Amino acid sequence: MKFRLIAATALANALPFLAVPAFADTSDYRVIMQDHDIGHLTITRDGPKVAVDYDYKQNGRGPTIKEELKLDADGAPLDWKITGRTTFGNAVAESFKRSGAGVSWHDLAGPGMIKGKDAPRWYATQNGSPLDTAMLAKALLAAPGHTLPVAPGGNATLTEKDRRTLDGTGGKLEVITYELSGLSLTPTYISLDAKGDLFSIESSDFFIGRAGYEKGADAPMRALAEGLASSRLGEIQAKGAHNWAVPVRLRNVRLFDPVAKALTSPRDVVWYRGRISEVVPTGSISTPGEVQIEGNFGTLIPGLTDMHAHLGQEDALMNVLAGVTSVRDMGNNNAVLDKLIERIGKGEVAGPRVTRSGFLEGKSPFNSATGILAASETEAVKGVRWYAAHGYWQLKIYNSVNPDWVPAMASEAHKLGMRVAGHVPAFSSADAMIAAGYDEITHVNQLMLGWVLNPGEDTRTLFRFTAMRRFPTIDVHGPKVSATLDAMVAKHVSHEPTIGIHELGLTALDGQPNPGAIDYIDHMPPGEQRNLKQALFGADTPQQRAEYVAAFGKVMETLTEMNKRGIMLIPGTDTGGAFTLHRELELFGKLGMTPAEVLARDTLDVARYMGQDQMLGSISRGKYADFFLVPGDPTKDLKAIKAIAMVVKGGTAYFPSEIYPKLGIKPFADAPKVTVEK
Repeated sequence: MKFRLIAATALANALPFLAVPAFADTSDYRVIMQDHDIGHLTITRDGPKVAVDYDYKQNGRGPTIKEELKLDADGAPLDWKITGRTTFGNAVAESFKRSGAGVSWHDLAGPGMIKGKDAPRWYATQNGSPLDTAMLAKALLAAPGHTLPVAPGGNATLTEKDRRTLDGTGGKLEVITYELSGLSLTPTYISLDAKGDLFSIESSDFFIGRAGYEKGADAPMRALAEGLASSRLGEIQAKGAHNWAVPVRLRNVRLFDPVAKALTSPRDVVWYRGRISEVVPTGSISTPGEVQIEGNFGTLIPGLTDMHAHLGQEDALMNVLAGVTSVRDMGNNNAVLDKLIERIGKGEVAGPRVTRSGFLEGKSPFNSATGILAASETEAVKGVRWYAAHGYWQLKIYNSVNPDWVPAMASEAHKLGMRVAGHVPAFSSADAMIAAGYDEITHVNQLMLGWVLNPGEDTRTLFRFTAMRRFPTIDVHGPKVSATLDAMVAKHVSHEPTIGIHELGLTALDGQPNPGAIDYIDHMPPGEQRNLKQALFGADTPQQRAEYVAAFGKVMETLTEMNKRGIMLIPGTDTGGAFTLHRELELFGKLGMTPAEVLARDTLDVARYMGQDQMLGSISRGKYADFFLVPGDPTKDLKAIKAIAMVVKGGTAYFPSEIYPKLGIKPFADAPKVTVEK
């Protein structure tokens, strides 16, 4: 689920593949995102010693990592120390040691050890630079079956996928691209030169490449990675997507009715060619040739919607398997997203329906590389027109936009039929953005910061997170808060708080499962479990952590007050959706909403909000066949939505118990019985 940024070293081959050079040397790699150079990876070698400097910044944040290693004669790590800060500022003090007695490590998830002479020689870091993957890939070239065990757990496998020649300042170079799999939910695509030294790491929108080659290699290697990932997901789709050319009857289910906010009596639901054709009392007479699926009197729920996605191919699959059949994308690489939407529409890969938001950012030293960047009000308004002409549903304004431009941007967006949402630009406030024409404010910290900031304080950096430690001073019933909420009520401004990511940032502790993962962490592969046991925001003292925890309490108090006032609160994650949307809905249930009210909010309410309720949001004849089946009753316990037996999106059925094991995930529920008449 987490894309690990990996790139690395060129260890000379005086000895087989991984031999350590006997002289000092330096290898430089550049970090590129959407054509912007945003950082570096530098590896300096001196005999068996290696030093690493890894730093990139995008959207005002990114990791800052230093590493010191001692390698054995074959280039395998003996001693490894990692220090620095994670992307969101959590302090890193990670270590690994290997001896004849075995291996031991200590990371933010806690200590670990594997005893014995057969303990793995290779280590996958939790928060290190990409060096670990580069060294492992080189070792795998010479390993039997190109497979090796790796501490803390799992077996890594390297599979060749592509060969090509690239040109750069060092001349023409043969580059071989591999898929490195087995350590996480998704494989890594890594390219090595003919000596086995790292050339680049790539994804659809991220590239870490050898200095001197990055300009020419960036675009083609990202396209290659995107194609390889698409091919893998296409294979999963081909085997896991069930389509029938005849009507499909799901028998004996109780429907969640988002209008009544209750379950119906038992029903049969029939769909054909992507739409619901019948909703009838259970036991109704079927027509010849139908496929029959037994619902065992479980609950059938309209498909969920993640209202804050930044959709990628892997997220697309995971969302569908979790019953999330629609998303609102809040900013992306526009061309990449369009291609993904096209592939989902053709049935080539699994994915939800996508409603696009046009991401518009101002140019600054801290700007995000996503979407359209504007250097003036004229350019910003021109960007608004581009998004409207390309059918985007709404405009999303980001941190570095000049607040003075917003009235013109909002006016143009409204004139062209788009809504306006977004962050509060730096040096402004939610009050100012409401007055300027916002229809919706994104993220609860963006809403609340205006109540605690001093003039001139810059929210384009991690300060927009660390300043939340001031939230406990807020009086939810005081004049500042009342003025903002009164304006939201008067102007019908809605709010998408992304509660779950704030819970993660403000309350998660190193060494413990994060609060939102408690119900699914044991189902995940070991590497993912490890990543789910670390804090997001750094707290250097117990007092800072206590301030963060108290801040989350104030967040929940504020949102509860907003819900009482009737302000429209919208469930979105900003963390990939899927399992994290389930947690988001649980947190909505702590704001004074019943489980049924929460389900209604994320089904029919958001469909109405986006003008899609004629085809989505409830289970009735003529609407899209988008729904999912759970054995339990989520109107009594919302956790029931986490055990999904079947998902149907546009008439295509998926059984998570068939697909999850291929991803290393233990299923949550058995698939229903399917009978196909001969």
